[in-house]
Amino acid sequence: MGNKAWFSVVVGFVWLILVNVNNVGAYPVEDLVVKLPGQPKVSFSQYAGYVDVDFNAGRSLFYYFVEADNEPHKKPLTLWLNGGPGCSSVGGGAFTELGPFYPTGDGRGLHRNSMSWNRASNLLFVESPAGVGWSYSNTTSDYNSGDAAAANDMREFMLKWLEKFPTYKSRDLFLTGESYAGHYIPQLAIALLDYNEHSTGFKFNLKGVAIGNPLLRLDRDIPASYEFFWSHGMISDELGLTIMNECDFDDYSLETPHNVTESCTNATTEANQIVGDYIDQYDVILDVCYPSIVEQELRLRKLATKISLGVDVCMSYERRFYFNLPEVQHALHANRTKLPYPWSMCSRGDQDSVVPLLGSRTLIRELAHELKFKITVPYGAWFHKGQVGGWATEYGNLLTFATVRGASHMVPFAQPSRALHLFSSFVHGRRLPNNTRPSIDD
Repeated sequence: MGNKAWFSVVVGFVWLILVNVNNVGAYPVEDLVVKLPGQPKVSFSQYAGYVDVDFNAGRSLFYYFVEADNEPHKKPLTLWLNGGPGCSSVGGGAFTELGPFYPTGDGRGLHRNSMSWNRASNLLFVESPAGVGWSYSNTTSDYNSGDAAAANDMREFMLKWLEKFPTYKSRDLFLTGESYAGHYIPQLAIALLDYNEHSTGFKFNLKGVAIGNPLLRLDRDIPASYEFFWSHGMISDELGLTIMNECDFDDYSLETPHNVTESCTNATTEANQIVGDYIDQYDVILDVCYPSIVEQELRLRKLATKISLGVDVCMSYERRFYFNLPEVQHALHANRTKLPYPWSMCSRGDQDSVVPLLGSRTLIRELAHELKFKITVPYGAWFHKGQVGGWATEYGNLLTFATVRGASHMVPFAQPSRALHLFSSFVHGRRLPNNTRPSIDD
């Protein structure tokens, strides 16, 4: 009996080792993240490193890839890009919103995100374009290259990344992101589809695009911000009416608001001053985190966590502290150029005033009209765990506009459970439930 028991243990142990080696063998071992500092034990694999998108220019993009926590070989591949422009997808998407880990309150470890999107998909986060996070170029002009160049670099990145991870070449591919990714993601989708059209060999298996609180057109999104302030009682009737009547936002750009009058400028300046620094415009219902206090607490190894409505509003400072630890950068194979400055985060829910749903909803309706898509699902509530998860409408069985109730600019951060439901429905091609019965997966 003793010999049989010993034999079964040895066989089980050898089998586990063989499975692990086989999984890693197909992928670049040098990019394998064995374990991040302070990370809890997990069963899925993580990889991080660089992909050279232009060897001659010395331009490389940094990525973080996490496999699905269950049966990754059966799940799709989802790319996530943050916006800004100039904000890190690794810092934002991966370690603040939808990835498997959040930083701990002392900035020196990690804890699990139970609502990570890797429950539904394999996740790929890329710091793009060059100059964001740990991505870099040896050619100075690359740091002012524009959206078209960023899309071309991301297409090159995807081609080379799939050479590193060949089993994902045939996998369903979804492109997702938020904020300025309202520009990045559609332009990347066009670049990938253009590649498919001209390729006689490999073709990207692109299945869908999803962008949250997207910056689409400044002439709609900028006035929507001030309409949000007014509708939420953050500015007066008089000031709101002045902005609506005096401001012409057609062809508006942040660099040269050439057609905005002095009276409009004065009104918007006053509105911004009234809203002030004590409101987080990305989530107007949350308390704010005081930088001087939290930074001192992190240096003293104290917990900097400040919970407001169930979320840690100081997480961005904890994340920055964590990513600047040398042992963290070493574990991620990051910062190979030894940047002379610290890592920093930056060079649509219904509580977001920066890119509120008001402008996005109108633009989606106009897009559907332009494409001659009819309404296939009327605007109405969708449900999650027996409660209203948000509101949604569908056009032409192809285009869906959905809100997440109680969410902010970073939807998965503010409403993780509802966001996971929305994402899971998207990658599985399911409509959001419009009745009060919980879905089978809840």
